[in-house]
Amino acid sequence: MHIADWDATQALLPYVELANELSSVIRDAQAVAPPRLIMPLSADGALLAMPATDGTLAITKLVTVHPHNRARGLPSVQGEVIVMDARTGQRLALLDGQAVTARRTAALSLLAAQRLASPQAQRGPLLIMGAGVQGKAHLEAFTQWLPRCDVFICARTFDSAEALAHAARQQGVNAQAVGTAADILPACGLIITATTSRQPLFDDRVHDDVFIAAVGAYTPQMAELPADLVRRASLFVDTLEGAQREAGDLIQAGVDWSQVTPLSAVLAGAKPTPGRPVIFKSVGHALWDLAAARLAIRTLAEKERPSETRSALGTPKVG
Repeated sequence: MHIADWDATQALLPYVELANELSSVIRDAQAVAPPRLIMPLSADGALLAMPATDGTLAITKLVTVHPHNRARGLPSVQGEVIVMDARTGQRLALLDGQAVTARRTAALSLLAAQRLASPQAQRGPLLIMGAGVQGKAHLEAFTQWLPRCDVFICARTFDSAEALAHAARQQGVNAQAVGTAADILPACGLIITATTSRQPLFDDRVHDDVFIAAVGAYTPQMAELPADLVRRASLFVDTLEGAQREAGDLIQAGVDWSQVTPLSAVLAGAKPTPGRPVIFKSVGHALWDLAAARLAIRTLAEKERPSETRSALGTPKVG
């Protein structure tokens, strides 16, 4: 069994290729996953168990979430993804669960933005709210897609926002930390919210062409976006069943679920309503971890082939 730590897992999951694999999994009728099990562990903690299979591979992701771990000097999200041969049960790989979650969530937002963000929105600037693991992953994913996009970063503390902005500048990204997002909201074409906030992060001051990926809130009690904005936007989600249970941003706004479109329908051709902000809300799904596992196993297999075989076969198609 191949064991991949944080760095090795990230290296197996490049964002653009992972976005392609997510698209493939969404279209794969053989890929199935039950609702994830959430078990409370303490006043502020939970254990999530997320199995999935496509008939060839099977995975289970085990994740613990403790939002207040930062004060304890520990990561708020910890976990692992076990990858198995679905036909034999043989364990094939153990991937770092936090790295898988970060990469596949950002790649899913990237896939949604590629399909839903207007040309004007894609010109940016990009605002990222939250400087943790998800904020960093989304910055990497979106600047790989739009390398010339200006980036603003706003976080709980200016120092954490500046640390992420500095790291981005070291990679050639024009990134700047801001103490508040209020003044720059009307200018931003792309907004990522990646926090665990229970209160909206900003007022509804965004323009009508904005694309927003809201990925932080994962319970009905959490909401990163103002209800007025949610009610006037074209709404898209990773899955309807998951969003109806867990998407606090939409639940608290009292949305009409018949007007909420899953990403699978977008891949089939659904479009946002012109003249409205676009909100893509994701709460997570085991199929997204399955997509990451499929790409990781394929990448490992390719690396293990003799170099002359790889040369003869050429570069494999992704997605």
